[in-house]
Parts: sequence; structure tokens; C-alpha cells
Amino acid sequence: MHPDEPAVRIGARVVLVDAEDRVLLIHARDPDAPDHHWWELPGGGQDAGETLQQTACRELAEETGLVIADVAAHLWDRESRFHYRGRDHHRIDSVFLARVDTPLPAVTPKHSANERAGMVEWRWWTAAELATTTDKLLPAELPDLVPAVLSGSVRKPLVLQG
Repeated sequence: MHPDEPAVRIGARVVLVDAEDRVLLIHARDPDAPDHHWWELPGGGQDAGETLQQTACRELAEETGLVIADVAAHLWDRESRFHYRGRDHHRIDSVFLARVDTPLPAVTPKHSANERAGMVEWRWWTAAELATTTDKLLPAELPDLVPAVLSGSVRKPLVLQG
């Protein structure tokens, strides 16, 4: 690794699907550049001693209050490099599928200081809404990936860059 290159942060995210086949996304922004905002899957960095599946469940509960016991299929891995809060970042996230019967939080979210500063809201999206939005989505392929996930056609973990 080059000395100026950021350390890789390993994490996990969830494609959370409700009973109406809607997908949960987090609306986030860079507090230092408020015009830079996007929608992303819930999730975050892995803590020491956690499996990626445990990370996905913990992060979902912390960010939204939605509690799941476990995740299902490993859908894809995504490597990304981005600028946030004045610094360069390098992430590798594993993305898992999970389903909930009710879209209502079960516990009070426990937002980190960074989440309090950068999270705008969260909401459920239909595949049709994802296909027509002009908002920035992360990953950008979500309008194609979500229908593939819902139809069960994602058979092995994909690898995404960006």
C-alpha cells in the first residue's frame, strides 16, 4: 500500500426486502459538502470478532431499528474508493439478502456521530422507483440488481467496482 493510500475498511450491507418486495435504502450526504448526497444500502464497517453476516445485522439495527436474526444469500462484493468528509476512503463491502415481514423498527436506532451528521432519512423503494429515479444510487447498478435479486436470478456472489 502506498503511504498516501487510505487503509481498506471491510464492511457489510443488506438488500433488505419487505413483504411488498420493496428495498430499504438510506439517504445520506457528506456533511462537509451538503450538495453531495446519495441513496445506499444499509450497512457499515466490520467490528473485530464479527462475521460479515453479524456486521450486516448489527449495522441494520443501529441505522434503522430494524432487527433481523440473520441474513440469507451473499449477493455481491463491492469495492469502492470515494471522498467523504475531506478524506479519501477505500471500502470493500459484502452485500447480503434479508427479508422482513414488517417494515417497522423494533428497537431505537443507535446512530454514530458520523451517521447523525450524514444520514438524512431512510425509505422503502420499489424496483420501478429505482428504475426511474434521477437520484444518485450506490451502487449505481441497483436498478438492474434489485429485479435480479427479487427474481432469484443472482446465483453466485457478483463483484462490483465503483
